[in-house]
Amino acid sequence: MFNDINIFVGPAVHSDSPEEITCFPKVAIAVKDGKIVDFAKDGDIKNIKKIEVSKAKVIKLEEGQFLCPGFLDIHLHAPQYPNIGLGYDKPLLDWLRLYTWPLEMRYSDTDFAKQVYESVVKSTLRCGTTTACYYGTIHQESSFILAEIASRYGQRAIVGKVNMNQNSFPEYIETTEASLADTKEFIEKVIALDNPLVEPAVTPRFAISCNFDLLKGLGELAKKYNAYVQTHLCESKSEIAYTEELFPECKNYTDIYHKSGLLTNKTILGHGVYLSEEDCKILSSTGTAIAHCASSNSVLQSGLCPVRDIWEAGVTIGLGTDVSGGSNLCILDAMRSALTTSIHLAFTKSDYKPLTYHEVFYLATLGGAKALSKEDQIGNFKIGKCFDALLVDMNLGSPAGVFPSHDVVDLIQKFIYCGDDRNIKEVYVNGKVVSRR
Repeated sequence: MFNDINIFVGPAVHSDSPEEITCFPKVAIAVKDGKIVDFAKDGDIKNIKKIEVSKAKVIKLEEGQFLCPGFLDIHLHAPQYPNIGLGYDKPLLDWLRLYTWPLEMRYSDTDFAKQVYESVVKSTLRCGTTTACYYGTIHQESSFILAEIASRYGQRAIVGKVNMNQNSFPEYIETTEASLADTKEFIEKVIALDNPLVEPAVTPRFAISCNFDLLKGLGELAKKYNAYVQTHLCESKSEIAYTEELFPECKNYTDIYHKSGLLTNKTILGHGVYLSEEDCKILSSTGTAIAHCASSNSVLQSGLCPVRDIWEAGVTIGLGTDVSGGSNLCILDAMRSALTTSIHLAFTKSDYKPLTYHEVFYLATLGGAKALSKEDQIGNFKIGKCFDALLVDMNLGSPAGVFPSHDVVDLIQKFIYCGDDRNIKEVYVNGKVVSRR
């Protein structure tokens, strides 16, 4: 528990809805014990009433700086980080076999795991990712190390030990019994960290790598512990065809997870590039979210995800980097990739409306929070929410061409289209600085 009382004074942006980013030329945000306790839209600290202003530290932003909510990366493979930029000449299933699984097998070595996971967590925080949904590997011990490191660095994280009992290398596979036992132990160890910022997730890699007995057992564990679930759905056409061959008793790919008890309002499914109307109805009715990973979908030749169609079908969506399927740890890149994908779709579909920068910013912040059923806790600067925030300085790093004539509306556009991690001066999670340049 913190005792700090801070008041941030200066420009700020956040989303109340997908339609438009709300931009404040000058606000005063009062933060106590990690939560936003007051918000003065005019920036006058005299209008902060819910704390003793005289006891607060006042942090005044400089020209070219603004506050925005922290980013949520709701689909990220932490052990794949060393492979960023490798194997992108291969389609998904070949890439997994030739690059991903050989790397992931190395995580039986806990020293190697510590080295990589330290780098991943520090790097994602530096990129402004205040909340990350991490996949580990099948190795329970090293996956728990990832949870410990996220906890130590103060990141808000959902962490899963991956499950695989079929269709992988013989050296990188589990028995059903061992997979379920290790998952149960992993969940209980993460809970025992006693850090509300770090939570466990049940993480079947995808249906290809798990038989029905394992999927159903994982569904029971998710229900028992009210745990998050994360896996993949309808990423590529070859993956879908193979999956449906393996589960002929199910109507479609989505039905496999539905029959396994894995679809809840705490489930995040990566990709969803090729969802049918029926798929969307199931996902909408169960409150299941899709993690849109546009960069990965392009570089691994999977396809162009029609985000607007899925959104309009009532499915909740957030953004994922899908590292190392995606080639950049920063959600700014995921925003730009989402924009580009939607524009390319509009070239080929006459009735398709591209996403706007307002909408992708929403997906990276409040939309991601809704995907995790955490919109009452994080995602924007509403009073009562946790202060997960970025202090952005457009004078730093990337040559975004910032001049005194640019107002906060201009600055947020430049950040989305031209910015990178160098523009993120400070990162706050629950009111605490977790990264600083």
